Amino acid sequence: MDIKNLATDMDSIVAQGAIVEAVEKYFAEDANTSDYNQVTTTGKEQMVEKMTGFAGAIAQVNGIQLHRTIVDGNVSASEFTFDFLMKDNSRVYWHEIIRRIWNDEGKVVHEEYFNA
Repeated sequence: MDIKNLATDMDSIVAQGAIVEAVEKYFAEDANTSDYNQVTTTGKEQMVEKMTGFAGAIAQVNGIQLHRTIVDGNVSASEFTFDFLMKDNSRVYWHEIIRRIWNDEGKVVHEEYFNA
């Protein structure tokens, strides 16, 4: 598997705002996630539900910027800035690193988020 190409493609999907589609395409069925707020998901289905709910709460995308993607073996790290206006009029502004571990089939088995 060419993890660099897979990570680059996944990141380009995310950068277009298609976060749910990126998860559906690239997550393994048994994937898990964790973030800097101690929120976790177990399984692709749970992550799709989480991202669908989040995407549905966005009123306006002010910007999604991919700064860089780094790959070492089966691990990728992508730096993004996300800027959203939510339907409740709150603003979400995240500058974060998304670290992914990929399996031999080219699917994400673990994704973790870090404040950048």
